[in-house]
Amino acid sequence: MSQQGARPGTRRGGTAWALVITSVAGFMAALDNLVVTTALPSIREDLGGALHDLEWTVSAYTLTFAVLLMFGAALGDRFGRRKLFLVGIAVFTAASAAAAMAPGLDSLIAARAVQGVGAAIMMPLTLTLLTAAVPAERRGMAYGIWGAVNGLAVASGPLVGGSLTEHISWQWIFWLNVPLGLALLPLARLRLAESHGTGAPLDVPGTLLASGGLFGIVYGLVRGPVDGWTGPVVLTSLFAGAALLVGCFVLYSTRAKNPMLPMRLFRSRAFAGVNAASLLMFLGMFGSIFLLAQYMQGVLGYTPTEAGLRMLPWTGMPMLVAPIAGILSDRIGGRPVVAAGLFLQAAGLGYLASVVTADASYAVQLPGLIVSGIGMALFFAPASALVMSSVVAEEQGIASGANNALREVGGALGIAVMSSIFAARGSYDSAQSFVDGLRPAVAAGAAVVVLAGVAALLIPARRRDAHTPTGHAATLPLAEPEPVPAVEPAPASAVEPAPLPTAEATTR
Repeated sequence: MSQQGARPGTRRGGTAWALVITSVAGFMAALDNLVVTTALPSIREDLGGALHDLEWTVSAYTLTFAVLLMFGAALGDRFGRRKLFLVGIAVFTAASAAAAMAPGLDSLIAARAVQGVGAAIMMPLTLTLLTAAVPAERRGMAYGIWGAVNGLAVASGPLVGGSLTEHISWQWIFWLNVPLGLALLPLARLRLAESHGTGAPLDVPGTLLASGGLFGIVYGLVRGPVDGWTGPVVLTSLFAGAALLVGCFVLYSTRAKNPMLPMRLFRSRAFAGVNAASLLMFLGMFGSIFLLAQYMQGVLGYTPTEAGLRMLPWTGMPMLVAPIAGILSDRIGGRPVVAAGLFLQAAGLGYLASVVTADASYAVQLPGLIVSGIGMALFFAPASALVMSSVVAEEQGIASGANNALREVGGALGIAVMSSIFAARGSYDSAQSFVDGLRPAVAAGAAVVVLAGVAALLIPARRRDAHTPTGHAATLPLAEPEPVPAVEPAPASAVEPAPLPTAEATTR
């Protein structure tokens, strides 16, 4: 039986400690997605290397992070979530120190890949451990703060990297993680309680199929803009990855006794809808931020620090709005808050696409940045709550891993797609040429986020159940019911917390 039901995390360290520990760990993992981008010129000056070599300092982290997220979550469920969380922090911290001391580009790329391994183990478990430590009626606010910190990290990576590189040195974008990691290790050991998943054996075939498929897709997306989308390596990688993931992994998981990611979870409209919305949101947002950050520096002439500060109405808004969004989701349900956030994010991107010019003033851009920031903030917390409430407690680890993997794939896909649209219509040759490519790319990002909003509207409304002692079912989305065999009828008084009842769950 899972230890989740006993809620040991609350007795051991309290919700405040759990929130601080998981938020800081999530911040480190999310920050390193884009923190290197603005430091690439300085890294090249110190370590040398061609442009495609430098890009691997970003891609190596993205690749291992995205590929191993579900595997990291599965390890935590099987061997102990706190134990693997500590392993992830230790690996990430050690790799950060190795990256800071790297004597050459090859060793830096290797250290970044190991960083991604640590982050993949650590990141999905932050949400699972937080859920175990926070009472159901307060999870919305907790998810709001957690989402605000993670959203700020994703969006402020270029600012942090640029500021540290400009005022100290590029090595400090990695040294920053070391004291944080060293502080988290004893805190997590003392203040978080251990918990496990279902206790099922580790699904080795499913793990290999999922990891191989994700590797092929993410590798193809990362290399496509550099090597060309028609290159044999890129095409082979994309098709092989899709075949492994969509064909082999899905088919295997529908027939396996204890699959790493049970396909029956996707029969829940809540689980399927929030994951589709997450993938599309990150696709549209990541690609747009990637190009708009370059626009502010390359076209408008701001330094990395100045550009980052001017993007704060967008990137910093989660710190103000996300906790409020979490409280709203506790009261009215996550679906309307998530949908509203996505449509606001799309409106902000659409506005920016219409006003960017070679000499646009900051005042003209400001409304779009603010609206985008509010939209992003409204999305993060309720989306996390919807993911975690759409499955039973024993499956929350793999649900978190799957959602994070889809977000990472969405981010990689967003950068690839937006860069391709940009390259088809514009270039870096002049300010006007950059704007010519930027407008359709950001407009496409807005359209994708609109689709994410539509996916969010397909999530069923939450149900209320006064008979549930913990109140947890009151925040659960409704899901399509699965028929229960007549030979094992569920007791009339039983209330199943999972939105997708199964025969196994009914008898649990």
